[in-house]
Amino acid sequence: MANRINRAIELFNEDQPVYYTGCHVGAVLTRAKGREMAKTWADYINIGMEHGSFDLMGLEEFMQGLLDGGPTASGHNTPAVIVELPVVGSSIEAVRANAWQITQILAKGVHGLVLCHAETPGAVKAFVESCRYPFHRLGLGSKIDEGRRGSAGQDSAAPIWGITPEEYLEVADAWPLNPNGELLLGLKIENKRAVEKLGETLSTPGIAFAEWGPGDMSMSLGYRALPQPLTKELLEIRNKVFNGCRQNEVKFLEHATPEDIQEKLSEGVRVISAVGSLGEETATAGRHYSGRSLPV
Repeated sequence: MANRINRAIELFNEDQPVYYTGCHVGAVLTRAKGREMAKTWADYINIGMEHGSFDLMGLEEFMQGLLDGGPTASGHNTPAVIVELPVVGSSIEAVRANAWQITQILAKGVHGLVLCHAETPGAVKAFVESCRYPFHRLGLGSKIDEGRRGSAGQDSAAPIWGITPEEYLEVADAWPLNPNGELLLGLKIENKRAVEKLGETLSTPGIAFAEWGPGDMSMSLGYRALPQPLTKELLEIRNKVFNGCRQNEVKFLEHATPEDIQEKLSEGVRVISAVGSLGEETATAGRHYSGRSLPV
């Protein structure tokens, strides 16, 4: 029997890493695809709407398909689903003007969101506030103000989570800011402007995980493709984001392979991009190394 709605949060509470699958572009969101992925080996499914289609009807069908094909072996209604937002975190004004994306995506019953190019503290503040209901008061103060999410979306999201709309209102909040919250909010610190404000953005209450986005970061520094091996400058940025996450108790996200998964976990990486043909093999090796007991 599952202890949480969001399997990733259940694992974080056990200090276990989580593994995700999915794609940034070309995802075809259908009910059949949801049924197919309901038994995925991954702990959460990443839906990339930053570069992929902003397909709300497809997302709704996909979430229903996950529900049709569930529950998971771990007892969760569905695997967690986290969506990368089309809006980028360039400014508080950009996020405020596009908060309708957040409202409509959350209404489909997803379990988290990612703000790409999280450049400014104001943008991250607006992101968190747009995901929260105004009656959730934990963390309010100098960093964030009351939530701006409105009523109605709970009616469509709650059935996906397997709870009533009233129960959804109570638990649809940002973890770990709210220990009982079931939403995971993440950031991509993926350009040189974002690095300048790193400490302020990562200390925003309500942020659960972050990554450094090596592809976009390399472009920000003038490269057309990610240098291999990574340059000294890129490695320094990666480590700066990693250390910033650790200082602010934010989970760090990074890609791993079967060959380096033990090293990444020992260092403290807790969200693993296991996308690609070796994804399941990476997750299997990592779960064995960390002594995971929760079934997939």
